[in-house]
Amino acid sequence: MPLAAAFYAGVVGWAVKDASSPELAYTLLTAGDTPVVGLMDLPEEGVRMGATPRWLGYVAVDDMDARVAQIRRLGGAILVSPTDSNIGRIAVVADPQGANFALVTGLTYGQPQQSGLDQPGRVGWHELLAEDRSKVFPFYGKLLGWQQASTEADPTSVYELFSVAGQTIGGMLTKLPSVLQACWLHYFNVDDVGAAARRVHEGGGRVLLEPIELPDGCWIVRCVDPQGALFALQGAWDQKGIARSSAPEVTWSAKWGDIASKGRMVLPKTKR
Repeated sequence: MPLAAAFYAGVVGWAVKDASSPELAYTLLTAGDTPVVGLMDLPEEGVRMGATPRWLGYVAVDDMDARVAQIRRLGGAILVSPTDSNIGRIAVVADPQGANFALVTGLTYGQPQQSGLDQPGRVGWHELLAEDRSKVFPFYGKLLGWQQASTEADPTSVYELFSVAGQTIGGMLTKLPSVLQACWLHYFNVDDVGAAARRVHEGGGRVLLEPIELPDGCWIVRCVDPQGALFALQGAWDQKGIARSSAPEVTWSAKWGDIASKGRMVLPKTKR
């Protein structure tokens, strides 16, 4: 855990705060005074069952028991039954296609904030790599009330944006075969994607694809940390002194370059 905390503090710029209890070693990573994410060692039982390092997204709910019962009715799975933890009452669950996420009530470290999601250090985007995104979207809509961000659904689109309380916060797409299991990918905001990608490489992680420019001028890059957990970065890119051809090792399918993280198809850019 200390190595992971040092890696992400260096890459994203988070401050590290020990939030351990007598029962659990736990580290908070904060943007200024705002808690953003937490780190803990994989439980021994999870390791025995084949769990690997990963980021787990938490969704706040009002009625934990009702949502857990609904997940079962909708074809999902309960991986960890509702239990009290250091961050509130939680349950670890999976959607019908096997993507893991968690539910939480009574958050210990403040309430979810919909404002400021574009600020550096925040989690600015949530992306579901589904087995079949058209079939799994209704699960999240019925369970959590998420809505399609556009009322004009395009049956030819490869990407489905979703919104919460009127704010678009993520998208869903059908994963490529190179992604072995359905999963959620979380994007962390940084000031300079090129510089952050270089820090990923220097910290022992890997950049899986050269940074991609979106039509709105935002850049994204998908990465894996030194322990194997997938994550992504998004933000501006000051390219002074950083050539795109100098990007670290590329190991994921180049087909990813045709899919923008915010649901728009983009053409390959001319190298500068």
